[in-house]
Amino acid sequence: MKKRWRVTARVAPLLLLLASCAKNAPQDTLKPKGPVARQIDHLINPVFIVAAVVFVLVQFLAVYSVIKFRHRDDAPEPVQVHGNTRLEIAWAAIPALILFTIAIPTIKTIFDLSRQPKNAVNVTVIGHQFWWEMRYDDYGISTANELHIPTGKYVDITLKGDPTDVIHSFWIPPLAGKQDIIPGRTSHMHFEADEPGIYLGQCTEYCGLSHANMRARAVAHTPEEFDVWVKNQQQAAKAAAAGTPAAEGEALFTAKGCAGCHTIQGVSQGMVGPNLTHLMSRSVFAGAMFDLNAGNLSRWLHDPPGVKPGSKMPNLGLSQDEIAKLVAYLQTLN
Repeated sequence: MKKRWRVTARVAPLLLLLASCAKNAPQDTLKPKGPVARQIDHLINPVFIVAAVVFVLVQFLAVYSVIKFRHRDDAPEPVQVHGNTRLEIAWAAIPALILFTIAIPTIKTIFDLSRQPKNAVNVTVIGHQFWWEMRYDDYGISTANELHIPTGKYVDITLKGDPTDVIHSFWIPPLAGKQDIIPGRTSHMHFEADEPGIYLGQCTEYCGLSHANMRARAVAHTPEEFDVWVKNQQQAAKAAAAGTPAAEGEALFTAKGCAGCHTIQGVSQGMVGPNLTHLMSRSVFAGAMFDLNAGNLSRWLHDPPGVKPGSKMPNLGLSQDEIAKLVAYLQTLN
């Protein structure tokens, strides 16, 4: 029995170490892809080194003391050091010096990150259960779950919490640290992406049944591609061609009450769910949980709470024919 416990004690830490390894870790905060993330990374490294040295030293002294000064029947009473001025000064001064050493770069980094960038792209991010709303007020556009940004330029993000919602936390690990979104309050963060690409993130504050399904993406474009994206988002939705399943789906969109929750520019002004004007220009939907394709749209419309627990979008009891027509219409929203 003792042998089995010894083997378990040796193997368990090794298994835990192996479980933490991954070749592809897109949300690895230790692989910064922008200047703000690098500032945070540069702070983590020296603080971790100091903490590691302290940890090793303390553990060594603890183990050494347990072995060296363990109880023995023939051992004399240990020498008492209470009132030793030198020792008391030393074990007060050394931790204070360590904390002071860590405090200098920490405070500097905090102040550097709190400075609001100039000539930045301004975006308002609002956390909802369980999706992200992105508003580009300077451009008059709104989207969901995908934060589109230009490379080589700071993005200044205003984080707002819906007063009727709960606390969320916005985090795109390769680009910046996390920031809480508190109902009824406004906070700020900023970051910049070095290169075009997709940077994955998610909500990091437990917010209900689909907290783990409340994901986000930052899609970084070249400045030229970003301008093209903005111009496309500013266009009104095109009407579906008459006599097609898509046209029937557009009629169903209004008849089934979808227009009361969703905005489609030129069609509806719903303010509850995501703006769908250019739905098919995105790669994901439902809090970035599903890839955007006809199959997943059909699954979603069949039973939203069934595929995403806690979804605020109800099951409308749509028939398969109605779902097919709605999907045909949604696929025209480019």
